[in-house]
Amino acid sequence: MDRLLCGDVGYGKTEVAMRAAFKAVSDSKQVALLSPTTILAFQHFETFKQRFAAFPMRIEMLSRFRTAAEQKKILADVESGKVDIVIGTHRLLSKDVKFHDLGLLVVDEEQRFGVAHKERLKEMSKNVDALSLSATPIPRTLHMSLVGLRDMSVIETPPRDRLAIQTVVAPFQEELLQRAIETELARDGQVYFIHNRIESIYSLAALVTKLVPKARVVVGHGQMGEKELESVMLKFIRDEADVLVATTIVENGLDIPRANTIIINRADRLGLAELYQLRGRVGRSAQRAYAYLLVPPETVLSDIARKRLSAMKEFSELGAGFRIAALDLELRGAGNMLGRQQHGHIDAVGFDMYCQMLERAVSKMKGEEVAPELRTTLSLGFDVRIPQDYIPSENLRLRTYKRISTIATDEERADVRRELEDRFGPVPSSIENLLQYSVLKSMCERLRISAVERQGSRIAIRFHPETQLDPATLVKVVRSRKGIKLDPSGVLWMEVSRGEPAADAVRNVLLGLQGQS
Repeated sequence: MDRLLCGDVGYGKTEVAMRAAFKAVSDSKQVALLSPTTILAFQHFETFKQRFAAFPMRIEMLSRFRTAAEQKKILADVESGKVDIVIGTHRLLSKDVKFHDLGLLVVDEEQRFGVAHKERLKEMSKNVDALSLSATPIPRTLHMSLVGLRDMSVIETPPRDRLAIQTVVAPFQEELLQRAIETELARDGQVYFIHNRIESIYSLAALVTKLVPKARVVVGHGQMGEKELESVMLKFIRDEADVLVATTIVENGLDIPRANTIIINRADRLGLAELYQLRGRVGRSAQRAYAYLLVPPETVLSDIARKRLSAMKEFSELGAGFRIAALDLELRGAGNMLGRQQHGHIDAVGFDMYCQMLERAVSKMKGEEVAPELRTTLSLGFDVRIPQDYIPSENLRLRTYKRISTIATDEERADVRRELEDRFGPVPSSIENLLQYSVLKSMCERLRISAVERQGSRIAIRFHPETQLDPATLVKVVRSRKGIKLDPSGVLWMEVSRGEPAADAVRNVLLGLQGQS
């Protein structure tokens, strides 16, 4: 199994992971849960211990909250099979981490890991079930799931009584800051204030204290010592603090139902998925939550920042995480399937060509038979254009050419003809020719014919070197029609009598080669 579980923040992805872990441990396998931050690893550790307290399972944590001696002992026990579930940060990806019998690898907040980490994960999970959890998967991961390289499940049902988060984009103003914090404290709630610059975070905390003197303010960031950071987070979790001024270290996984207002300073500097994850820290109870995205004046914002912020305002309803990820895929591109880039557009190849190449590669990996690509050249000397006076719009003409080029059967030809007649009126003869050409081209490609060319009253049908035809069928076709012969070079020549439509003559021969005459 290699499955991406995509669900909104607070929708129960961790619950699915816990049930999968329980099943794996019940089958005498070990489970590794990888999370991007120390705080999230600690919260998972506490949740798993509490949930599985009634069962004989040993759960351990590997992070900087553990001393070197403790880590060494845990690693030895993991290797000997004494530990059932190990939860950790990037420390789990180290070369010295060896498992006795790993059965399930869970990656929480998959979008927070880079390519190097994912390559290491692939080494770890060669014969191991893998479950990736994310509300907003990175563009490449989402695209790989959409094209079938990975399995994907989506949780769309919100928890009971959950309300959408009210999102406000506004310039930084002390009055707005004061009003937002006081309003939340008045309903006995807590506030996150995100400021992603450690050098100025304490001055922002001092400003909050000055604006709202009654608020109990604490500061948390990644450069703090483990005991100090743990103490700050526990104060906020235990309701011993009202406002947590922090960097994006709180982005993932924190679940504090009483915190229902988040203020994000310089929101224009953060990515779409990052903003969405931060907003997901609030609104985890039946109360209405508020997210304030503070930005500099409109004139300073870049185009991409403006698009991100408008998307955050637009996608504020429940279950919008998947749509946010899809928009991120659209804005940044799907990236490189086989290289290091996790985003980027497919400019060099063109989207349709890229999808065709990818589809063939996926089919090959699945063990399906993939025929060598062949484009038949048809040259019968007829007018196959779409007249400008029939479809005046150039874009619409191009789309119609593309639509007709996909026709493979007579039924599809009849459907397209009816549609054209319904939209644009009676179909002119040149488009009738084009429709017939498309069906002939498809027949030729199925028979592995590389070209059909008209030379005066004769038509040459040239076979591809890999064409596999039944000799008896070929002999039958040659005998069935006057003026048809096969030359030593493998070209089938046929004479077209005066007044006989060349396209019909070719079609009859192709049907004969298919064994349908």
